[in-house]
Amino acid sequence: MATKEKTRRRATLASCCAAHSLQDGLTDLLYVLLPVLAQSFGLTYAQVGIIRAANRAAMTAFELPSGMLSERIGERLPIAFGLLAAGAGYIALAWTDGFTAVVVVLLFAGIGGGFQHTLCSTLVSTVFGNQGRRAALGTYNSFGDVGKLTFAGLFTLSIGAGVAWQDMTLAFGAATMAAGLIIFAVLGRAGAGMGPKPAEGDGGQGPIGGWGIRDKGAFAALCAIVLLDTVVQGGFLTFVAFLMIEKQVPTALGAFAVVLTLAGGAFGKFGCGFLAEKLGAVRSLVLIEILTALGIVAVLMLPTLPAYFLLPVLGMALQGSSSITYGAVGDLIEPQRQARGFAVIYSIATAAMILGPMVFGLVGDTYGLTTAMLAMAATILLPLPLCLIMRRAIAAHYA
Repeated sequence: MATKEKTRRRATLASCCAAHSLQDGLTDLLYVLLPVLAQSFGLTYAQVGIIRAANRAAMTAFELPSGMLSERIGERLPIAFGLLAAGAGYIALAWTDGFTAVVVVLLFAGIGGGFQHTLCSTLVSTVFGNQGRRAALGTYNSFGDVGKLTFAGLFTLSIGAGVAWQDMTLAFGAATMAAGLIIFAVLGRAGAGMGPKPAEGDGGQGPIGGWGIRDKGAFAALCAIVLLDTVVQGGFLTFVAFLMIEKQVPTALGAFAVVLTLAGGAFGKFGCGFLAEKLGAVRSLVLIEILTALGIVAVLMLPTLPAYFLLPVLGMALQGSSSITYGAVGDLIEPQRQARGFAVIYSIATAAMILGPMVFGLVGDTYGLTTAMLAMAATILLPLPLCLIMRRAIAAHYA
C-alpha cells in the first residue's frame, strides 16, 4: 500500500476515533451529571427522565438524515458540525437556570450527537474498504467506551475535589468544539469525507439508486441480530448491579459491576474487530454469541467473588459483538449507500438499548431476576440461525 494511502487511512481512523470518544463521552456523561443537575435545580425523577429522553431522541432522529446528507456533501463537514453543536450545548449548559433550559440545550447537544456514529462508521468503512475494514471499525468502536469512562471518571473525580459542575461542562464543551475544528482540518488535509462516493461496482453506469442493499434478506437478518444483541446488552448492563447485590456484594461495589463490564467491553470491541478480520464475520459472531450466553450463565451460577471478577471477561464478549455486526454492513450495502445502512443499524441499536431494560425488567418483576438473566442467555443465542442467511450473502459478495 502506498505511503500516501496509509497516511490517509491513519488520519481518517484517528479523527473518527477522536470524534467517537468525545461524542460518546458527552452522551454518557449524563449518567453522572443528571444527579448533580437534579440536586442543583430540584428536579423530579420524571424531569430527569425527560432530559435523558430528549437528548437520546434527538440523537436517534438525526442518524438517518445525517447519513443521507453525507451522500451529497460528504462526511467531513457534518462530523465537524456535530462536534461543534454538541460542544456548544454543553457550554450553554453552564448558564442554564432551570428544567426547561436544561432540556433545550441538551436537546441541541443531542442533535450534534446524531452526526457522528453513522458518518464516522461510513467514512472508516469506505476508506479502508475490504482491506482491514473490520479491524478499523473495531478500533473505532472501542474508542467510544474510552470516552465514556474518561469523561465520567474525570467529572466524578473533579466534583469530588470541589470543582463546580459548570466549570466541567464548560471544559468538556470547549474541548469538543476545538476538536471539531481540528478534525475538520485533518480530514481536509487527508482528502477524506470530502464529497459523494464514486460509483463502484456499477460498470460506470452512474450512481446507485435506492438503498444499495445487495441482499435484502441478509440485511434484514443483520438488523434482527443487532436488535437481539443490543436488547441483551441493555438488559444486562441495567440489571448486573442488582444481580451482584443479590449475591451480597455491597451496594457501591454492585454499581461498580457496570464499570467492570463496560471496561471489558472496550477491549472486546477492539479485539472483536481483529477477530472478524481473521475468522470472518459469521464465524466470529457465532463464537462470541455462544461465549456471551455461557458467560451470563456463569456469572449467575458462580459464587460471588468469581462471578464479580468474571464480569470484564463477559463484557468483552457482550459488547464486542457490535464490532462484528457493524463491520458486516460493508458486505451487504454498496459503498455509495453505506451511510443509510449504518443509520438504520445505529437507530435499531439505540431503540434496543431502551427496549432491553423494559423487557427484562418485566420478566424480572414477574418471575425473578434469575429467570430474567436466563432469558438474556437464551435471547443472545437466537441470532445463530440468522447467521446462516448472512453467510450465504457474504460468500456471494466475495465470490
